[in-house]
Amino acid sequence: MNLSSFTKSGVVAKDKVTLDKFIFDNQPDNHQLLKDHYVAYLANGRDNLAVTKTRGLVRGGGIKPWRQKGTGKARAGSSRSPIWRSGGITFGPTGIENYSHKTNKTAKRAALRQVLSLAVAEKKLVIIEDIAFSGRTKDVAPLMKKIGANNKTLLVVDSKTALNTRSTNNLDNLKLVAAKYLNVYDLMNADSVVVTKPALEVIGTWLGEEK
Repeated sequence: MNLSSFTKSGVVAKDKVTLDKFIFDNQPDNHQLLKDHYVAYLANGRDNLAVTKTRGLVRGGGIKPWRQKGTGKARAGSSRSPIWRSGGITFGPTGIENYSHKTNKTAKRAALRQVLSLAVAEKKLVIIEDIAFSGRTKDVAPLMKKIGANNKTLLVVDSKTALNTRSTNNLDNLKLVAAKYLNVYDLMNADSVVVTKPALEVIGTWLGEEK
């Protein structure tokens, strides 16, 4: 895999980088683990905003609609019964539901190794030298184009700072993420994954084989 270093003027050097097979050569037998962590990411980011009213919370309905006997109608005690129109909701969301999914650390790391391996197999992983961020978008956009980062691009750096965040915020198809916070969702949805060499070292320490 090519390793290129960049400055504002473009490519200044080319070299080879060796990827850790323990991390980048883990083709999954099936995709269940990836699916579990993909769904967990979405579930854990879900806002619990839906709230419905039970019959006790709906306004009105305090008067018995009609007398108990002699009308030929079914008995009714309140117009806010769940079986009535504009009545309360039975078993609706209350706003206190917990939609989060628990995932353990070992499984998460295994899933990340699998999705990084898929990125290598699909040839959408690009390793570059560290970028000298200037805080200006116009310095980053040509760089992404030069290295062939297409459509949705995930730029992985060793750590997020105010400078590199400001440099990438206005690029619609580019998402900046610190290596320690990589997730299956972002990696699977990216058309190109650009990793700086310092970030690659962080990934190696985090996901590498324990000695």
